[in-house]
Amino acid sequence: MTTTDRTPADLLGSALAADPGRPLVTFYDDATGERVELSVATFANWVAKTANLLQGELSAEPGDRLALLLPAHWQTAVWLLACSSVGVLVDVAGDPAGADLVVSGPDTLDAARACSGERVALALRPLGGRFPTPPEGFVDYAVDVPGQGDRFAPFSPVDPDAPALIVAGAELSGAEVVERALRDAPGLDLTGPGSRLLSTRPYDTWEGLSAGLYAPLATGGSVVLCRHADQLADDARDKRIDTERVTATAH
Repeated sequence: MTTTDRTPADLLGSALAADPGRPLVTFYDDATGERVELSVATFANWVAKTANLLQGELSAEPGDRLALLLPAHWQTAVWLLACSSVGVLVDVAGDPAGADLVVSGPDTLDAARACSGERVALALRPLGGRFPTPPEGFVDYAVDVPGQGDRFAPFSPVDPDAPALIVAGAELSGAEVVERALRDAPGLDLTGPGSRLLSTRPYDTWEGLSAGLYAPLATGGSVVLCRHADQLADDARDKRIDTERVTATAH
């Protein structure tokens, strides 16, 4: 982080400039056995492509509200940073009927159809795979995002003080997200670069988003994000902490 970082997208930019090759997000799904590790550079590339999809093909503008109906997942983290890059307000688990756009996983497609604007669907399959049959009325993220540009430039500057995130009923600006993430870091034992936090928290609360993305990003650390961790045996969990060189945990 630098003193000029006032949005989550700013934090990612500083991380990319400092050490693009280091791990940033490592994701496990213990229901499927999936493991994905994304370096800062790879994660930032996904964010740039997704931001280009948002701004270009989906015509999203600063201040638009996006209902994000996704679990704790590496692709959810990508969407959170892409929205920050464009200036789109992310409403986590928000009402699609009141949103300008909706992004849905495979289990919330019916609810997502209440959105009258653009709809994007993610299959959440290993390696970012597409749906076997594209859901009607939705853009299949895995089909449309690979062809997007690898660099992103917003049409309009993003205001750090504009609403950026709604989670569990609380609305935060981009600057407030950064400030709260930094305040959370000591309590999560994130001491700076090299810190590696394993989080099993869902993304439907601030505490889950902070531990699972924002606080590690703000402090130069990394996150091991675990979904369905309750299906993992204790000895396997201990082994993961060791092999992933975890320095702190959040459950």
